[in-house]
Amino acid sequence: MATYLLRRLFQAALILLGVSLVTFALLYLLPADPARQIAGRTASAAQVANIRTQLGLDQPFFVQYARYLGNLLQGDLGRSYLQRSQVSDLILARLPASLLLMVAAIACELALGLTMGLLAAVRRGRASDHALMVTSFVTVSAPQFVVGLLLLYVFAVRLGWFPIGGYGTFSHLVLPALTLGILGAGWYARMMRSSMVDVLRQDYIRTARAKGLKRWTILLRHAFPNAILPIIAMIGIDIGLFMSGIVVVESVFGWPGIGQLAWQAIQRVDLPIIMGVTLVSAVAIVLGNLLADLLAPFVDPRIKLQ
Repeated sequence: MATYLLRRLFQAALILLGVSLVTFALLYLLPADPARQIAGRTASAAQVANIRTQLGLDQPFFVQYARYLGNLLQGDLGRSYLQRSQVSDLILARLPASLLLMVAAIACELALGLTMGLLAAVRRGRASDHALMVTSFVTVSAPQFVVGLLLLYVFAVRLGWFPIGGYGTFSHLVLPALTLGILGAGWYARMMRSSMVDVLRQDYIRTARAKGLKRWTILLRHAFPNAILPIIAMIGIDIGLFMSGIVVVESVFGWPGIGQLAWQAIQRVDLPIIMGVTLVSAVAIVLGNLLADLLAPFVDPRIKLQ
């Protein structure tokens, strides 16, 4: 286990180094000028050049990247150009909202997706199976802002059950989490159906049926734990995606997460924030996949981490 963890952590460090290099290079090649954004439209060329020098933006690429990497190794994500605050402080301030939305969204998509997939597998080839798979395809294909606005119109505007937007109470969380849950449930439903169908064809399932076990006992006790393994890997990926923030959903519902912070930084060409959010997202994806791999042996003892 220790050897496995060390190897995975080394791989994670290489991945994060690559992500930082590629992201920094892309931002360096952007035609937008952060110094101009800071100085304003009425600033003279000399003022813009002075700001660029102060920020070190006039130095060669590798000099800038080496300085950023050195600060990063010390835990310094830099300072926002426009908000004049440490990037780490800005991200930490948005982190509770992102974590809350992540947990609620994953819970919603698992509840919806696994239920749909399990029912579709049990009734494979029937009309209900086809209907559930068509529904899952629709949910996967639906644009985020359409689903979000539709839920807002029905449940907030027309029925008045939930607030239109904001953050702070459970009622504020329901609609954005449900939006993400509906959008993600389709993937889980299709994956669960496929995995469950394969498991139900195995010999040990036939043996369990021959012993006279009840249908739902076979499904939930024998088939489900083996069919759930691909789902665990998907959850690991979703942790990273939701930690980076779903920009569209957060914008629709006014949710103050990391995604909204990143969108504001992109509009203002605030490079330190963009880099910081990207790295935090990469760390979340790496950790999410690592947690999924570590959890797999507890679900299926036959899996050995080497």
